[in-house]
Amino acid sequence: MLNLLMYFYQVVIQEDEKMKKALSVLLTMGLTVSMLAGCGSNGAADNASAGNAADNSAADNTVAATESSAAAGEAKSASDIKVGVIYIGDENEGYTAAHMAGIDQMMSNLGLSEDQVVEKTLIPEDESAYDAAVDLADQGCNIIFGTSFGHESYLLQAAAEYPEVQFCHATGYQAASSGLSNMHNYFDSIYEARYVSGVVAGLKLNQMIEDGTITEDSCKMGYVGAFPYAEVISGFTSFYLGAKSQCPSATMEVQYTNSWADMSGEAEVAAKLIDDGCVLISQHADTTGAPTACEAKKVPCVGYNIDMIPTAPDAALTSATINWGPYYTYAVQSVIDGTAIETDWAKGVKDGADAITELNDKTVAEGTKEAVEEAQRCLGCKNAKCIAGCPVSINIPAFIQEVKAGNIDTSKFTVGGKTLEELVESGDKDATKLKDYIKDGYFHESDVESGMPSAPAFTFIIDGINSITK
Repeated sequence: MLNLLMYFYQVVIQEDEKMKKALSVLLTMGLTVSMLAGCGSNGAADNASAGNAADNSAADNTVAATESSAAAGEAKSASDIKVGVIYIGDENEGYTAAHMAGIDQMMSNLGLSEDQVVEKTLIPEDESAYDAAVDLADQGCNIIFGTSFGHESYLLQAAAEYPEVQFCHATGYQAASSGLSNMHNYFDSIYEARYVSGVVAGLKLNQMIEDGTITEDSCKMGYVGAFPYAEVISGFTSFYLGAKSQCPSATMEVQYTNSWADMSGEAEVAAKLIDDGCVLISQHADTTGAPTACEAKKVPCVGYNIDMIPTAPDAALTSATINWGPYYTYAVQSVIDGTAIETDWAKGVKDGADAITELNDKTVAEGTKEAVEEAQRCLGCKNAKCIAGCPVSINIPAFIQEVKAGNIDTSKFTVGGKTLEELVESGDKDATKLKDYIKDGYFHESDVESGMPSAPAFTFIIDGINSITK
């Protein structure tokens, strides 16, 4: 298939340099993209091992989904629905702001009024989450959403006590194994947007090499991570692979703040990374701290959740962002219709669940906008004229979309010089624990269609990335 794609590239568009650049990006995206995930927790539960998500087998998911179907309730009028939401933060934090935007989108889509939605902000990952869930259930909420990883155990407790209420939890992994038909997990395939934002970063590195700002052997990026959890590790791995697809000499250093939202801490870590020689910064942390530091030090950056251009007009390139609206609309509509909510749910770019924010024309490399637009147009194309023009009639968009369906090409990276398959064969304990994800030449991250949990599970530190946990 790769040979056919390259033939298409050489023969069909050899006269169009702009299209060449765009398809080059598509080729690298299609071969490596689909990498990994989002945000959510400050709890004591350690998601870094990924064993939590891995313990949820395909069989567990199938059983839970069957039970959920059996538990689907009676249809209701949209005007009779009441929705509860438990947020870890408030509108001042990017992650929570993204969830709030998704709730607003759901309300607009379904015609719900403000008095039909009860929102609780700044709920920590402790007994307060259980108290909030019980209060929402007692207020008559038909469906309750918890948005942070550490909320899950408390939602599970409430779900067991209120079987008539649907409980949906973002970033978690226990719904399938809980035995509760009214408990569900959801996440977003943010790894797709992370990868694309990495492509933007890689093009910027190339520009910096070309104009003499940096050299090829100094293409070290920095990454401000919240915690060494799977959702963070998978996300920065995806970002790195996207950048490396355009700038092969790129490396990356990751440092953690041990908080989801610590503006001063994030700024401090970003500044330290820059002082350590990092020439471009990205983040999996919820505030504008890192972009603020980048703006002050005149270092380009890629943000998370929200548009960072107002914060860093001379530094921000773009941000990877989640659109939670599709899930909230789907879940609430399911309650209205009296149909089952999926036990595990994960969607991506093609369903409008994640994207990159506006590109900063002032800072991105020349040709970035055109390349990204072509990539997104091709991925979402419903009338692919390129198929008819292809000498071998390859469905390029369909091929790329298939590759992007939640699979990570394990041939594109190594861990300690070994592929994941080699690690499994060697008996490596971490690889063995995740061996069900490693098949057919891919790591099946958040691949719910093949029975994997929606929660991220990728925790390998791949070669080229230095993760500092001190």
